[in-house]
Amino acid sequence: MTKVFIDGSAGTTGLRINERLADRGDIELIRLPEELRKDTDARRQALNQADVAFLCLPDAAAIEAVSLVDNPHTVIIDTSTAHRTAPGWTYGFPELEGQKEKIRASRRIANPGCHASGFVALVAPLVSAGLLSPDTPLTAFSLTGYSGGGKKMIAEYEDAERDPLLDAPRMYGLTQKHKHLPEMVTICGLSKAPIFCPIVAPYYAGMEVTVPLFKEQLRGSIEDVKNAYRALAARGLISFAESADEAGFLSGNALEGRDDMQLTVSGNEDRILLVARFDNLGKGASGAAIQNMNLVLGVPENTGLNV
Repeated sequence: MTKVFIDGSAGTTGLRINERLADRGDIELIRLPEELRKDTDARRQALNQADVAFLCLPDAAAIEAVSLVDNPHTVIIDTSTAHRTAPGWTYGFPELEGQKEKIRASRRIANPGCHASGFVALVAPLVSAGLLSPDTPLTAFSLTGYSGGGKKMIAEYEDAERDPLLDAPRMYGLTQKHKHLPEMVTICGLSKAPIFCPIVAPYYAGMEVTVPLFKEQLRGSIEDVKNAYRALAARGLISFAESADEAGFLSGNALEGRDDMQLTVSGNEDRILLVARFDNLGKGASGAAIQNMNLVLGVPENTGLNV
């Protein structure tokens, strides 16, 4: 029986992980009483008792949690931003070529960011295949449901007296310093950060990341791009859809409640739209974390997931 501890189990990511693991017969969850949930000594003991520890914490708290672990066998899966480009940590995106083997052998796994997951899925395979130059100037738009903002944002959106401005999509990250940009650049092997436009909209969950390209930016054809995505889809919980529009639309919440990702290619030979759709709490957070744990445990990577 694998012992699992979720440090930060009261947050949205921790709650979804707990929900996915609740009915698994191969998992024993280590739980702390509510009064000890933030107690350092109690957390230290739980972290070192665990075979796998999920960190669902702010960055500073995640760094502190890692410092509490002295059991060399404890596998840490950190869902914060803190370690995604840190030396000694494995980036937990299994579909990248060769990444599953690295994850299986790792004791320190950094779960990808939600926006970054879609961007990496769309861009990394093209750079790797030589279809995009690493110095290509890119733009990305990413639409997300409000659950991605955590409990505070969820409360704001679900307040009966909420600000009317919350009734429309809202762009943020206006300074072009979004916390997911470093991993987007590093994991994709880019020489410059993309112009990145994240947008939160008044629906609960679901993410739609779009990377537009001019044909002049592409070293190949649309069919070459599709083939790269087909190869990516063969390695995990990602699918490539030849056609997925809903009567000419692509809804951001189409994969709400699921733990996989769908890629599509639209547009024409001159202007191309690369789109990744998934649940920001699923393949964008909790589902990806459990997928990584499953790989470490040597069980099918979709075990306990909704795919």
